[in-house]
Amino acid sequence: MSGHSKWATIRRKKAGIDAKRGKMFTRLIKEITVAARQGGGDPDGNPRLRLAIDNAKAGNMPADNIDRAIKKATGELEGTQFHELTYEGYGPGGIAILVEVATDNKNRTVAEIRHLFSKNGGNMGETGSVAWMFERKGIITVKRDGKPEDEMMEVVLDAGADDLSTEEEFFEVTAALESFETVRKLLIGKKFHVENASLQWIAKNLVPVKGEEAEKLVKLIEGIEDSDEVQNVFSNADFIE
Repeated sequence: MSGHSKWATIRRKKAGIDAKRGKMFTRLIKEITVAARQGGGDPDGNPRLRLAIDNAKAGNMPADNIDRAIKKATGELEGTQFHELTYEGYGPGGIAILVEVATDNKNRTVAEIRHLFSKNGGNMGETGSVAWMFERKGIITVKRDGKPEDEMMEVVLDAGADDLSTEEEFFEVTAALESFETVRKLLIGKKFHVENASLQWIAKNLVPVKGEEAEKLVKLIEGIEDSDEVQNVFSNADFIE
């Protein structure tokens, strides 16, 4: 988990910048819209929507914004319909990359993502070219608040989580899909400060990357993440300090 954790640290710092630019709200709104369109506007009967709303609230999104997004998705208000797509490719050093997007124009988006790959030293691949290197997991980011790792490890393992990684300011909890919601609810119930919880593509095996190659890879990933169409970017890179 070290590589994923290091990238989580990089992304966490970048999230502060995204928040100031409004990008974080845009991505949260899209997730709420897609979740509500697919599973209905009642969060009690739509776990994905419930999760999206909780993440939006954790990101200090106003309740009115959340309500409007749901109503646009269910047709109560006029709004844009987004399509979910996943693109695959390779970065510097042969690093595998998965890109999740939510877009209202598939042709525009595929052209943009292809351009971002080639512009930053990567190559966009065919469907299935790298997806087999990843598995779907639940990732829960918990503010550390001075809690010792041993205490947190005991809590998450008892709850059914798979793994725990520790950074200076936060814990990152990994859970299988079937136990993800149980672990998330338990942490919230125990009054832990859950900053974010989401389903992510986690690499089965990490590939070490450092120095100039790592810098190029970060530039590529950040370039893709800066696209308004992109929701998430995942890689199998293990960033070596």
